Amino acid sequence: MKKDVWYSNAVYGALTLVLVLAASMSLSCSGQDRACAGKLKLAGKDFTMWRSPAGWQVVGKAMIDKARPKMLVRKPGTGILINGPVGKAKDLISKTEFGDARVHVEFMVAQGSNSGVYIQGQYEIQIFDSWKLRKPPYPGIECGGIYERWDENRTPKGYEGYSPLVNAALAPGKWQSFDIFFRAARFDANGKKIADARFEKIIHNGVVIHENVELAGPTRGPMFPEDVPAGPLRLQGDHGPIAFRNIWICPLD
Repeated sequence: MKKDVWYSNAVYGALTLVLVLAASMSLSCSGQDRACAGKLKLAGKDFTMWRSPAGWQVVGKAMIDKARPKMLVRKPGTGILINGPVGKAKDLISKTEFGDARVHVEFMVAQGSNSGVYIQGQYEIQIFDSWKLRKPPYPGIECGGIYERWDENRTPKGYEGYSPLVNAALAPGKWQSFDIFFRAARFDANGKKIADARFEKIIHNGVVIHENVELAGPTRGPMFPEDVPAGPLRLQGDHGPIAFRNIWICPLD
């Protein structure tokens, strides 16, 4: 899709309506997961499935604070993970590690917040309040963007970021979803990498935003310096209020 269409005011209203309907369908019948017999659910009553919950809370409901839209209001209960009262916590890292997988994550951001879903702890899919964003400062900063790689010796230091094909972001305070189909890097018997990791498909709120994107190496801020055959799911928690629910991993290998 051409950039002028991506940012067009003329199509924005219609696209938003379509995305809201698609998101509703996706969230109400995220039943595509039923075919996954080995599905691992990571959001529930506690942090049993996580190894670094410092600063995070389990709540029953989250919503934007109408008086302070840069904050989220929470209510007691279970099923939702939120990064503390002011939106600042250490990254949440799963105990489960995986190679090839389908990953489903539902999230809500406050106004101006950003976060990220790191597949294998290495490759970040950006979460960002980019609703109505017209001119992203660099590729990969948008919600659903594949964040850039980083090298202090390069100019510019950031490179190989990938913008989503469509701005599928919803307004702050709305629940959104990612469905991520990931193929891990391949290694030979000696541990030498013989094939890059790849996002086979990323779906944001029911809309395909990436297909067959090869990753020559980890994006900025990885857990490990190089590609790995298996790694955890990592959720960024220190860039503003963010809530997650209905997180699951379906191993495909």
